[in-house]
Amino acid sequence: MGSRMGAFLIDVALSAAAAFTVTWPHAPQNLSLAIWAGLTVLTVALFGATPGQWMLGIRVASVRGAAFVGAWALPRTAAIFLVLPPLVSDADGRGWHDKLCRTIVLRSR
Repeated sequence: MGSRMGAFLIDVALSAAAAFTVTWPHAPQNLSLAIWAGLTVLTVALFGATPGQWMLGIRVASVRGAAFVGAWALPRTAAIFLVLPPLVSDADGRGWHDKLCRTIVLRSR
């Protein structure tokens, strides 16, 4: 859970920095959230990891063996936004958002 939380904080910081850079001197909070959601959906769907996950050596994979998470990245990100699904996990460390979207977070290094 520690590396997941660390990756999330890195991604939030990157999103906030991007929003702040684009809207200097007034960074609206909603833009930061939209950047985080877009960053998460695109990078997980296409590469299997957000920048924060990549930095910490974890990735998102399909439990069905597909090479990419694909479209499941969208509902997975929406569930993460609700906060509770990632915090409630089973013995394998899969949160509700992972079970819903048939994904699992694995170590990549």
